[in-house]
Amino acid sequence: MSNKIKVSTPGRICLFGEHQDYLGLPVIAAAISKRVHITGENRNDGKAILHLPDIDSEISFDIYPELPYLHKRDYFRSALNILQRQGYSFKKGLECTVEGNIPINSGTSSSSALLANWIHFLSRIADEPKPLSASEIAEIAYRAEVVEFKEAGGMMDHYSTAVGNVIYLESTPKIYVETLKPKFGSFVLGDSLEPKDTVGILKRVKYGVLEAVEKIKKEYPDFSLFSVTQEDVEAFVKLLNNEELDLIKANIDNREILIEALALLKAETLNHEKFGELLNQHQLNLQALLKISTPKIDRMLAAAKASGALGGKINGSGGGGCMFVYAPENPEAVAKSIENEGGKAYIIQIDEGTSLEN
Repeated sequence: MSNKIKVSTPGRICLFGEHQDYLGLPVIAAAISKRVHITGENRNDGKAILHLPDIDSEISFDIYPELPYLHKRDYFRSALNILQRQGYSFKKGLECTVEGNIPINSGTSSSSALLANWIHFLSRIADEPKPLSASEIAEIAYRAEVVEFKEAGGMMDHYSTAVGNVIYLESTPKIYVETLKPKFGSFVLGDSLEPKDTVGILKRVKYGVLEAVEKIKKEYPDFSLFSVTQEDVEAFVKLLNNEELDLIKANIDNREILIEALALLKAETLNHEKFGELLNQHQLNLQALLKISTPKIDRMLAAAKASGALGGKINGSGGGGCMFVYAPENPEAVAKSIENEGGKAYIIQIDEGTSLEN
């Protein structure tokens, strides 16, 4: 095959700031050594043909300047539409194979990684290729996934998979991305093999927080999740029910944990034990206050820490899916302990962002 293009993009774990991204609060996320690959070339008939062997499927359609969406999250077409609006053309058409080893539907951003990778691929396979920067790919991916379909979501997945390594991301009042370079050892990712309850969790946690904020603002118009303290919460007891109070307390504490973690990750020498402790503190809030963990994931985390992991947490929206632990020493034993609890374990490293592999 001539003019073959091969690109890959990593999945991600959220180190700190779980369930804070969509509230506009900062997050710290890391790309991982599980990736999605696209290999392909031009055709001569204006068609897009995508081979998806991992799910034993194939997608084929004609490329037009404004493609109609056939279902709600039609990301292959939405990315093409946005790029064509920006001046790219695909009159030749394209054919590619999409393969990957990122756990699917488990909180490691397999869908955002695929979308970022697709956009990267399209920018290079276009009639007149114009490669995009990692940040440009992230911005287009966010638009193609969230804005185009009027979804409610944050930017963490798009920026962490496109930019790669460890990033600190602010999305309010404007986008700010800082790459961090702590000298990490190994992590172990554990898939609980339980399906995530993303819709149910977001309905309870996200909209629960937003409703609580609205109630507070009626009495305290200057209220902000960016500046409220735990001491301030006493004033809200008469306004909120117990679940809403827990959600606000968890967001405040997780915000402060992230601030402490940011300083830790910027230090010249990483304190590995303290990093693990901060992950454990974050998990305690996710488990006890946000209630997004599961008994199986709690057992997997406990077993991993008993086998030498320094700390860990559930990863993603919750109600199932993946957890991870930091295990710079003897990650093999940690992985075995997770599998003994019925999970599937992967030893992973922090990895680079979306990349051309030709």
